[in-house]
Amino acid sequence: MTCNPYIGHSAQISGVEEVTLAKGRGKGMTLLEVRNGKGLTFTLSADRAMDISRLSLCGVNMGFFAPCGYVAPTYYDNKGAGFLKSFTAGFLTTCGLEAAGQPCVDEGEELPLHGSIANTPCENYSYRETETEIIVEATVREARLFGRKMILNRTFTCSKIENMLTIEDSVFNEGSKVEPCMLLYHFNMGYPLLSETAKVVIPAHSVQARNAHAQAGYDDRLQMEKPQADYEERCYFYDVVEQNGMASVGIFNGAVQKGLIMSYDKSTLDCFTQWKMMGEGEYVLGLEPSNCTPDGRDVMRREGILKFVEPKATYKTKIVLQFTEQEEQVLAIEK
Repeated sequence: MTCNPYIGHSAQISGVEEVTLAKGRGKGMTLLEVRNGKGLTFTLSADRAMDISRLSLCGVNMGFFAPCGYVAPTYYDNKGAGFLKSFTAGFLTTCGLEAAGQPCVDEGEELPLHGSIANTPCENYSYRETETEIIVEATVREARLFGRKMILNRTFTCSKIENMLTIEDSVFNEGSKVEPCMLLYHFNMGYPLLSETAKVVIPAHSVQARNAHAQAGYDDRLQMEKPQADYEERCYFYDVVEQNGMASVGIFNGAVQKGLIMSYDKSTLDCFTQWKMMGEGEYVLGLEPSNCTPDGRDVMRREGILKFVEPKATYKTKIVLQFTEQEEQVLAIEK
């Protein structure tokens, strides 16, 4: 890196710093604090598949932090919906690889809610900084004797020129059998980015309500509301419009003058779920590119949607996050 005569150390402007939590159920967890020097800061959890626990733009929080807070994998409950006991949510929770969505039994295999990858520590990780980028790489292994042997190789590339973050995942089947591969990127928008003044843009060819309850709120699905007691979640499945292979959605809140555009490779992430949860203390909007819906692996298999990875083959995904203070940039994707 070129020496800057105005500073004593590069960390004065940007970089990656490792910290360890000292108390609570997150005690001992390793976090990577990343700053790009342009206003984008985010926290990666090395003990939780290198998911993004926190993210802010120029000091404004953009993600949702669940009531359980930080929870180490030690406390993970893989029975049924036990996942929710340690669902920190954060800005990103990765769901998969063996399963994503509802707990179910698929071909005799009992599968937990949203799979176990988000509660798996990285096997190894590294980071480096160039004049224009910060790169974080991690490997997460989901493997067992007499079972699947899958390796998630994850790369974060954070620009130092603009507030842009790219996430590229490669899922490698190290085993000798064809294996199901489910991936759902649970991006969670939270206050103050998310409020009743937020505008959500999801240009789509078609939209399907998950159930009758969601159908009842179909016309207002993109209208964010004030927090409400006893709110029941609503989910919608979108066939998002793509351009040059990339599909884009966005959110912007004029009250804080912050927003983001999320673009993803639709060739491998062909599904998109909007999770609308306007509850008091549970106020979150999920924008979730995926290769499945959250209805469970058994349903995906039955409907012919379930994806597979051949032995010694790789399944790749790409998501680009553009953070902005310009509302017109977000609204433009609708056109």
